[in-house]
Amino acid sequence: MDGRTRFSPEARERTVRLVQEHQTEYGSLEAAIESIAAKIGCTAETQRRWVRQAQCDGGPPRPDDRRPAA
Repeated sequence: MDGRTRFSPEARERTVRLVQEHQTEYGSLEAAIESIAAKIGCTAETQRRWVRQAQCDGGPPRPDDRRPAA
């Protein structure tokens, strides 16, 4: 093994959903990402990339996104 932990697509989706659902409980999106990443055993940067990719793929908008809905 190369020392990296692999996460299934389902696990990634679940953690992205956790960040989105619990963001209001933290001071910011970054705080939610850091907390949840530590709990699942990945780095905050990895979790941040998953969240950003989900947003690009058409996932739910961030709560602080002020752009009008399409």
